[in-house]
Order: sequence, then C-alpha cells, then structure tokens
Amino acid sequence: MTGLNHAQTPKTRPMPQKRTALVASLDIGTSKVACMIARLKPCTPSDAFRGRSHAVELIGYSQIQARGMKAGAVVDLAECEQAVRQAVALAERMAKVRVESVLLPVAGGRPMGQMIEAAADLRGGAVTAADAGRVISAGMRHATGEGRTVLHALPVSYSLDGVKGIRDPRGMLARRFGVEMNVVTTDATVARNLMLVVERCHLNVEAMAASPYVAGLSVLTDDEADLGAAVVEMGAGTTTIAIYSGGRFVHASGFAVGGHHVTMDLARGLSACIADAERIKTLYGTVLTGGSDARELMSVPTAGDNERDIPQIVSRATIANIVRHRVEEIFEMVRDRLADSPFAAEPKARVVLSGGASQLTGIPELATQILGRPVRIGRPLGFGRLPSEAKTASFAVPTGLLVYPQYAHLEHVEPRHTRQLKTGTDGYFGKVGRWLREGF
Repeated sequence: MTGLNHAQTPKTRPMPQKRTALVASLDIGTSKVACMIARLKPCTPSDAFRGRSHAVELIGYSQIQARGMKAGAVVDLAECEQAVRQAVALAERMAKVRVESVLLPVAGGRPMGQMIEAAADLRGGAVTAADAGRVISAGMRHATGEGRTVLHALPVSYSLDGVKGIRDPRGMLARRFGVEMNVVTTDATVARNLMLVVERCHLNVEAMAASPYVAGLSVLTDDEADLGAAVVEMGAGTTTIAIYSGGRFVHASGFAVGGHHVTMDLARGLSACIADAERIKTLYGTVLTGGSDARELMSVPTAGDNERDIPQIVSRATIANIVRHRVEEIFEMVRDRLADSPFAAEPKARVVLSGGASQLTGIPELATQILGRPVRIGRPLGFGRLPSEAKTASFAVPTGLLVYPQYAHLEHVEPRHTRQLKTGTDGYFGKVGRWLREGF
C-alpha cells in the first residue's frame, strides 16, 4: 500500500448557498445497490434542521440486488460493476438526466474514529486559515496508520494558548494554536476498490463518506445531535456506529456482522437454502419470543435439488430464537463499542437505529434492554416527495448522502494534488466537481 499512507478520500466542495444543484448518491451495499438523484434548491433553514441550506427534491431513484460485495467490500469487480451500471441507468431513466459523478458511502474496511489533539506555534501572531490547515494536516498524519485512508477530518474545537472550547479562531491572537478533531479512517484497499468500480462505469467519485455519519444527517434532528446520540447503521454485511455530541460528529466505529449473518444462521438452523432463509427473515423475522409462537407452525422447504424431499415443519418460536441469538450478539458488540466512545459520557443520549436489519420486529425493545438507553428506529427526515419504499430505515444512507454536500464546509480537505487517494486509473482527477450544475 505504498503511497496511500495519510491519503484522503475524495471530498466535495461546499455547496454555494444560493445556487441550485444536481447531486447523485450511490449506495453500494452488501445486499442492495441504491442510486438516488436529487435537485438541491436553496431554502430557509428550519428549526429542526438548521444545518440544511437546501431542500432535497428527489427526481430519480433505483434499488436492485447487490452483486460482488461482502461485508461492505468489493469481492467481484465485474459483478459489482454490472449491478452499479444497472442501478445508475434505472435512476437516470427516471430522472431524465445523465449522471457524471456520485457521492459514495463507505461501510466496510473497519471504519474507526479517533479524537486527535494537535498544536503548533503561530508564525504571525493571528490565526489564519493556513495555520489551521497546517495543524489539522499534522493531526491527520498522526491518526492514519499503514494501509489506512482518511474519510473525514472534522475539527470539533480549537484552543489558543491552552484555552479550549473556541469555535472559530480565525483572526484571534495567540502564541500557540491547537485543534481537537475527529479523524475517521478506513482500509485504503476497500475505499480504492469501491472507487474503481465506479470509475469502470465511466463515473467520477465526487466524495466518499462514512455510512453511519451520513445516516445521521438523514435521521437525526438537530436537538438529538446537540444533546448526544449514537446512530447505529445495521446493514447486511456490516454494523457501523456514529456518535454525535454538541451537534458534531465526534466518533465512528464498526464491525463486519450484520443482517446477512441472521440469514445464514436461519439457513443453517433450518437446513434451508439461503434464498428461502432470506424470505423467512423478511416475512417472519422477529426477536420477540413467547406467546403462541411455540404452537404456530410453518413449512420450510429443505435445501437441495431433490424435489421429493419432505418440507420440514418448524415453529415460529424456533425462527425467533435463531434470529434473537444473532441480534443479541450484534447489540452486545455495539454496547462494547459505545462504552469505549464519547457516548459513554452522555448519560441522556439516545440510540437511533437505521439500515435494513433494524427493521426486524422487536428490535427497538431488545436494543433498549441490552444498551440501557432510549432507542428508536431512524427514518429519513425533512425530505419532500420520497416514495414510500424510500421512507424506511434502509434508505438512511443514500438519503443522507444527498444532504451531505451541505455539511462539506465543516471538513478539512487536503489539497487534491498532494494527498488524494488514487485508484491508479485516470478516471477521477480531471473531472471532479461536474455534478454541481448551476442554473436549474
């Protein structure tokens, strides 16, 4: 991975405050590929979403089954490329526009956030943007290990001569200037191969972002982000976590266990094929046990090609026990990661669940029991004209990506010619920024 140390994934430029733009999000997940195309129109910020300067008007979307992905990472380039081409083409047809570049979420590659403090002596007395960039870059390099790449470098607060909690230090006087920031990294190989899939489809990667962070931009109210919240994005192949505090994204973590593991447990436990196990999970998946479930029986086809095999009869309680066992394990892993994060210091903070796996019956009650916090299911908030299937928790990431450009000004961006993550192809560099079409 020579040459990738301390590199930063592509970042979008900030949204012009009074311009309309077209933006496309492409969520290449383990179970589904979702593409959404929207027109962003300037609007008056609302009390619930003060950070949003633009209204999101969806004009095209698609959702198809993913191929060539496992645990949020590309495992078959050709298969994945085929699925992406199909999803983008369907969304383009609905929107009647041609997509040139996309916003891309990252759930795989063991995302990890670190709160980093960096400081330096000032050269001219007053703090300049160049001073801030220099100190943040140094902190980024410190946080980025071998084979990792930076997804986000988000300043949380600044300090002047040891005085902390300063929001905007520009123009202020001090001898020593410091910054506390959340640096989120992921495996460079995972990020680079996601970019490669997109470039092979003759598209550009406008920006990459951590899945739970953009899910939070979709499902959290400003009050929740201010008071403290953990967004747990429960995908098919991964479960990822974003911690918000004081209105800012302050921590990230994740692990490669998700809803697909529930499906595989059902397939093994019921001796069923994977497709039947997925259907059973979708239709009957619950973590609630008891009541009449033990007496309620259902027929499950046996895995295999022999049509004369007799279907087995299982109780709803058997299915619920298999599902609950795996989901309990996931929430116990979430609990351990929350205990090691800034969330532990926020006793009133709540947990908001998103992602397709969060839609199993009884999930909020089980999560509340294991995590010891108030839990709700997060759905996209503040979006106009979303189709009913896109109003669910499974669309938190692609809808959050449509909001993400409005928050781009909060992030530190390394100069493109110095520390930009590359795929080794020429697809991305000369063309970046084209999605921002003005004058609509």
